[in-house]
This record gives sequence, C-alpha cells and structure tokens, in this order.
Amino acid sequence: MKSFVFMHLFLLTMIGGGCQQNSRDRTYEQESFRQYWYAGKAEINSYTLKQSRYGEPREGKAVLIFVTEDFSKRKHVKLDDQSGDAPGKVSVLKLNFTKKFITGIYPYSMMGSVFTPVDREEYPNTLKTSMSAQEWCGQVFTQLNLRGDEFHVNSFSYFEQEGDANFTLRKILLEDEIWNIIRLDPAALPTGRFELIPGLFFTRLSHMSLKTERAEGALSQSGDKLSYTLSIPAQSRTLTIQFEKRFPHRILGWKEQFIEREIMQETTASLDKTLITDYWTKNKNQFQYLRDSLNLSPTH
Repeated sequence: MKSFVFMHLFLLTMIGGGCQQNSRDRTYEQESFRQYWYAGKAEINSYTLKQSRYGEPREGKAVLIFVTEDFSKRKHVKLDDQSGDAPGKVSVLKLNFTKKFITGIYPYSMMGSVFTPVDREEYPNTLKTSMSAQEWCGQVFTQLNLRGDEFHVNSFSYFEQEGDANFTLRKILLEDEIWNIIRLDPAALPTGRFELIPGLFFTRLSHMSLKTERAEGALSQSGDKLSYTLSIPAQSRTLTIQFEKRFPHRILGWKEQFIEREIMQETTASLDKTLITDYWTKNKNQFQYLRDSLNLSPTH
C-alpha cells in the first residue's frame, strides 16, 4: 500500500515536465497555458472512431474542440461582449465533443458540450454540460446546470420510458468534465474511490437513468504518455483516456469497455490530426479545404 501511494505521488510530480503541482504552479496558472489557450484560437482534434453499437463495431469520426471563452455565471451562456468586464463573467474551457457513425442504413450524430471554469480553485465544479443525439428513430437532449449545490437536469427523449424529465442531482464530479480537467490540470484528476455523475453519451446510448454512481480512478504512465482509467462498477464499464504527459496534454485517444447482453463491447478512438485555428471565421466555402487537413469528409 505504501509503495502504491509513493508511486502515485511520484507520478504527480512528473506531470507538466517534472514540477510538483501545488497551489502556486497549477497548469492553468502558468504562462505557457495563457499563451496557448488565450491566443484567440481553438484546438481541433479529429479521431478515428470505432463505436460499439448494438453489439457491433461501427467506423466513424470523433472531434474534440477545446477553446476558452467568457461565460455568464448567471445565464450559463457565452457572453456577447467578450471585451468588457461584465458582471458574473467566468473564463471557461469549453469542450465540444462530436461523434458520427453509421448503424446499418441509418446514421448517428452526437454532440456534447462541457463548460468548465479555468480557475478551478475559485470554481471547482463545471457550470454546465449538455448532450444531444440524433438518428432516424428520433432525437434526445439532456442538459445539466449548476445552481448552488445542485445540478438542475432537463432531459428530453422520444422514448416513452424516458420521456421528458426535470430533476436535481447534488453537486459532484461529472464524468464529462474529466476531459477538461486533463487539459486544465491533470494532477487534479480524481484517483481512488469517489462518486460522480456518469457521462451523458453512455447513459443515453444504454438508456440508463442519470444518477450518482460509485467510481474508481487510476493514473498510470508509459514513456511520455499518461493514461487515466475510470471504472464504474454499476455500469460494468471502464473508460481509459490516453494523453500527453507534457503541456498542452493533448488527448491521444481513448478506450471504453462495457458489458452488453453478457458480452464485452469496446469503443476506441485514436488521434488523427490536430488543427489550431479560429474556426468561427472560416465559414466560407473557400475554407472547406481545412476539413481535408483534419481528414474529415463533408459528412463528418
């Protein structure tokens, strides 16, 4: 047990290039972080996706877009005025996570958005996350907003057993914010046993009720790469995210394993291309070639 604790502490000292993480040198407080994330551009990462659905692997594409923006703490939306000192302004790292894949004749299109404050000491919890999924049977949408000590959940689905629902969950770690924690301060990733609210992609695809679950996290290192593994026993599921040890801690891929109808299923993704750009200014047809640089087809 003592050797495990020692190795875990040693690993945390290695993240970010050998400097031990403490209250004075968190990743998001370093100058390199400000230069990278506040340059007025987004980081776009495309991945080759093999999504397990209905017991079969489906080839597709995933995209992770990370960008900082000014967020209204009260309204939970992006501020129109990005230049002023608006009251309640919070700088967040936003993740837009998309998946597209085909199941037989019909397509799936999924998107999740996570808004995590950059200053995790002042704002230790994500303020908002949402997920939508569209396929030929219909569409679903779920959103969590942090209000005080609770997440207010609004959920809509075309399935009768799910329908429309409004409820609250106590303020706790979100699985969906782990991707942002990796980018903001990987030494803060939760390890050992803890509780969390599971990810919206998986709970929707598996038609599981969204509720607090017990989980376990572990961090490991292989060369210049780190892997974070999250296990949720109640879902018979593990998620392993691999990322760069050194800043900016790009996410290199992930593997999700789960039991479905007593058979182990697996979803994997591997990094294909990365593009740093202010994509919101690239909306003319003349910029369509940039999709080629991400190995994205017109439909992805």
